[in-house]
Amino acid sequence: MSDDQGNDQNEAEAFRAVLRGLRVPHAGDLPVFDPDTAPDTPLPLFRRWLREAAEAGEPGPHTMTLATADADRRPSQRTVMLHDADEHGWHFGTHRTSRKGRELAENPYASLAFHWMRAGRQVRVSGRVGEAGPEESAADLRDRSPAALAAALAGSGRQSEALGSYEELLRAFEAAYERAEREPDATAPTWTLYVLEADEVEFYQEEARRRHVRLRYRRDPGERGGWRRELLWP
Repeated sequence: MSDDQGNDQNEAEAFRAVLRGLRVPHAGDLPVFDPDTAPDTPLPLFRRWLREAAEAGEPGPHTMTLATADADRRPSQRTVMLHDADEHGWHFGTHRTSRKGRELAENPYASLAFHWMRAGRQVRVSGRVGEAGPEESAADLRDRSPAALAAALAGSGRQSEALGSYEELLRAFEAAYERAEREPDATAPTWTLYVLEADEVEFYQEEARRRHVRLRYRRDPGERGGWRRELLWP
């Protein structure tokens, strides 16, 4: 075995040792989730869990993994922010010319995943995604921070495209920051508010002895509130 091969093997073993030694951190005792007390529809429970995550100091409780797939059913994932959750669905924004925007145009179904580590909780939301209107998309952008507006202006029409150089990025953002300060109501033509209308929502609560609770809601017009509830094996 060469020295390089030996070093690679030692590095691989050290990496696996790190993984085996990792433990999931929780903030004290995990909350108890009694699925029998869950509401008939998923939205109130989701809002309560997100609010509790925020109150517990969970970093970025509104961040979520967005999974989409292209016309060939090849998936991709990224982390985005939740902008709202109401009777219409789960809201998020992006440029419709970005990779996720293009994939949603080809295949208008997506899945969202929230992970609140301190409480040992996860929520998965799946369903069809539609675009809000231009006025709603513009209002969504106005509600964001000046830095978020600048990022949207800089990335309009070119998010996910190949970048020629880091200097090009710096110049584009400097111009965008200046415009955001000068025009706080500026709009980015490609910025789009998307709404995921859920047909399935799953709540996952960890338990210290790994008797995790999984409660799934599935749309069913024949059920009370329009949703069927069922427990899943962890």
